[in-house]
Amino acid sequence: MTHTDTALARWAVAPLLVAAPESAALLRAYLTDVADRWYELHHGRRSTAEEIERHLREMPSDDLAPPDGAFLVARHDGEPAGCVGLRRLDARTAELRRMFLHPAKRRRGGASLLLAAAEHQARTWGVHRIVLDTRLDLVEARTLYEHHGFTEIPPYSHAPHSEIWYGKPLAT
Repeated sequence: MTHTDTALARWAVAPLLVAAPESAALLRAYLTDVADRWYELHHGRRSTAEEIERHLREMPSDDLAPPDGAFLVARHDGEPAGCVGLRRLDARTAELRRMFLHPAKRRRGGASLLLAAAEHQARTWGVHRIVLDTRLDLVEARTLYEHHGFTEIPPYSHAPHSEIWYGKPLAT
């Protein structure tokens, strides 16, 4: 077993109800991470607790539940370390949402495992393509997506913070 194999063996990815307490904690951490980056870029400060609560209300994740959604949790040494959501947009397309790894767990292979698990879930639905939107300042996320075969596509949504859109065909 190589060092990389040993490091990846410490990870596990599995579905979890989006309403579960661990899921809620990961979604709060995701939103805090991306909101802090946005507020620092545009206002020179981090987000406030009130802003995070407001954003959680404005951006619910209940569409990441079966039958047309999925919420996957990555665990590192058994502890929740990250998440990704997927929702079916139509019979041929799924959308990747809420991709997150705790900063201390990044660059250890967990993001690649989350993406692979999301692609596997999309294939079980019979979709042929995954799309996503993100912000230009989230350079690490964009690099990750591009590394995994996502390419820039025309806008398919009009979310307030969407600045760039990606798509990836899935092999059947």
